[in-house]
Amino acid sequence: MIELLACGPLVTVQDAGRPGYLSQGLAQGGAADRMALAEAERLLGEAGAGIETPGAPLRLKLDAPMRLALTGAPMRASVAGRALEWNTAQTLPDGAVLDLKPAGRGVYSYLHVQGGLRTEAVLGSRAAHLIAGIGRPLEAGDRLPCEASEGPALRIVPQDRFGGGEIRLLPTPQTRLFPEAERARFAATAFTRDPRGNRQGVRLDMDGGGFATEGQLSLLSDFILPGDIQMTGDGVPYILGPECQTTGGYPRIGTVIGADLPRALQAPPGATLRFRFVTAEEARAAATPPAKPQPLVRDPREVDLYGAQLIGGVVSARAP
Repeated sequence: MIELLACGPLVTVQDAGRPGYLSQGLAQGGAADRMALAEAERLLGEAGAGIETPGAPLRLKLDAPMRLALTGAPMRASVAGRALEWNTAQTLPDGAVLDLKPAGRGVYSYLHVQGGLRTEAVLGSRAAHLIAGIGRPLEAGDRLPCEASEGPALRIVPQDRFGGGEIRLLPTPQTRLFPEAERARFAATAFTRDPRGNRQGVRLDMDGGGFATEGQLSLLSDFILPGDIQMTGDGVPYILGPECQTTGGYPRIGTVIGADLPRALQAPPGATLRFRFVTAEEARAAATPPAKPQPLVRDPREVDLYGAQLIGGVVSARAP
């Protein structure tokens, strides 16, 4: 069991979400940063449902030895004043109190326990989907069921995706509704990630006027997917997230490829984003799994050499 001693706003349990319900009006939801989920899987073998925090601080206590993975946007993690390295899997002892505090890079951070949290499953997932009214934000005093576990300390080199940068797009069925000059201006524009954003969507700011199609008011509503870049009535773009609506009438100029969606959603407020259209072949080639984890070697200065047993036995050279 993991007990939350303190918890900031909008911290939720997330996993891979609920695919297959789009036609019934339910977006897949799940972890905003799927790469962080994949990295936790590589570190733990089985990550399942974990805790997602959008930069909100956390303090939690373990009631058994547990092997935890810390992935996604880096946070300052510590146990009893000892700093824990991010992007690692480590076993913490029974009774350990873990503190997580925002570090200013990225947005979404993740804590997984080996085997995953065993909270209630709804429609095949334990993920909270706040827009759909499934689950709720976590709060202090919550107790999250999970099993004791242990294993080797590992680290993984994450894909850098926490400071904005170039985002690759595929065309949507509505891309050609934007005049060629508007598409070229969109591709040449440097956007800034606005502070207004959540798991449903992220607003972008830019210099210059908004972007619009020809005959935009006559568009019929159709399907929407996470990663679509939707233009609102004033031409301001939004990148849609895992809890986006499933249909809508605003035009989408493009959709972020799967490999770049974690970078798009992890861009912190103020980060610069640029967009480039690519082919389907380039989008498929961009999909890469996380790197293979490596053993975590601790800094010798952090090791209590006086308290450690470094000799397993002695032998005599004169013994027959």
